[in-house]
Amino acid sequence: MPVSHTPSRIWVVDDDRGVRFVLATALREAGYAVEGFEGAADALEALASRGAPDLLFTDVRMPGDDGLVLLDQLKAQVPQLPVIVMSAYTDVASTAGAFRGGAHEFLSKPFDLDDAVALAARALERDAPAGVDAPDDAALDSPEPELVGSTPAMRTLFRAIGRLAQAPLSVLVTGETGTGKELVARALHRESPRAHGPFVALNTAAIPSELLESELFGHEAGAFTGANRRHLGRFEQANGGTLFLDEIGDMPLSLQTRLLRVLAQGEFFRVGGRELIRVDVRVIAATHQPLEQLVADGRFRADLLHRLDVVRLRLPPLRERRDDVPQLAERFLAAAAARFGAKPKRLGKPALARLLAHDWPGNVRELENLCWRLAALAPGDTITVDDLDDALAQSPQAGDDDWDARLRAWARAQLADGAEHLHASARERFDRALLQAALEHTGGRRSEAAARLGLGRNTLTRKLGPGRTRG
Repeated sequence: MPVSHTPSRIWVVDDDRGVRFVLATALREAGYAVEGFEGAADALEALASRGAPDLLFTDVRMPGDDGLVLLDQLKAQVPQLPVIVMSAYTDVASTAGAFRGGAHEFLSKPFDLDDAVALAARALERDAPAGVDAPDDAALDSPEPELVGSTPAMRTLFRAIGRLAQAPLSVLVTGETGTGKELVARALHRESPRAHGPFVALNTAAIPSELLESELFGHEAGAFTGANRRHLGRFEQANGGTLFLDEIGDMPLSLQTRLLRVLAQGEFFRVGGRELIRVDVRVIAATHQPLEQLVADGRFRADLLHRLDVVRLRLPPLRERRDDVPQLAERFLAAAAARFGAKPKRLGKPALARLLAHDWPGNVRELENLCWRLAALAPGDTITVDDLDDALAQSPQAGDDDWDARLRAWARAQLADGAEHLHASARERFDRALLQAALEHTGGRRSEAAARLGLGRNTLTRKLGPGRTRG
């Protein structure tokens, strides 16, 4: 509740009358003086005649000038006015555009009214931060966003990207393989003041350790056998822009020391060189490994971790945001159809249920590859469960540590299909797979296989049934 006897003035700009009503009512009940406007033109007219409010809420997508245009005009006339941007379209372009234009906060629709009132209180308690001037080059308008999702986890991620894109901070992106860490790095670059500069990516795990130093820092002609001419490294290539270092946990310790100096001082020598090279590069690093454990094991420098981990963004695995699967699948199927010059295939309801039941050990990358296979191989316009099972059978098998994830996916699919007595069926398949693997290992010798598994020979025989394997 505001403590002043004169209530703070809040304006709500939204073409949706229902949103205006419920938000204004909640704010009035909290003690504020609230006025609603249907569009940007009405709000600007009131601004000219009555002066600015203490806080303004505005929708993004409205007839006429949208909320971001209104935000630009408000910031030009009243730079200190805190503005909270609202939208049902919570993607990187919208959030980054709002924060780049000087928004105080981004509120995703639908929102909890208590959260909106609390946000208003926080915005009025502090001085609004000065906005960051947006680049005026039309080429910076974001294309179709590469990151897709509308679940709470992804909305949180989009807001973080939109805010962090404007800050000259190092970012550490964590997440399982296939979650889209490079897409986050590209979004941070695309929405930042460095968007005019280059974006350079390097997977440190994909480069042999003896070549990685040259790839990062470059080399002079004659620096080593085969170095016939000067080579500019990734840091020089990324000067003025962003360098994305993927799988940073695999970097050798010797190179970690050199990387630390570049991050701290912005300078380095090429391999075999004497000229001190200075660069202005924002480094975004990514890993699927627990770097704190690598530090404890002596395989990663603690001071480098602190330098890289100014801000950490965690990408949720796909199994934690299953509601995004239909949207992602539709996008990937459409992209594949465009590439093939064909009509996009659609998922039948049973097939979609099977997708939602899958555990996705390979995350978004696994789903994308699956959709491309379906687009190429499914015979009809509607993808069936059989089509999906055939395509999943061609998927690369996950590692041994993921067998329980695959079991959960199988169980979910069976339950979705209405299967009964699932425990007995799973137990039978588990026993047979385990016992057959042991027999293959022992060359068919049942006594040895039983001993390796810690079972009696009779138990193994009973589970497998009679056979010709040797005793």
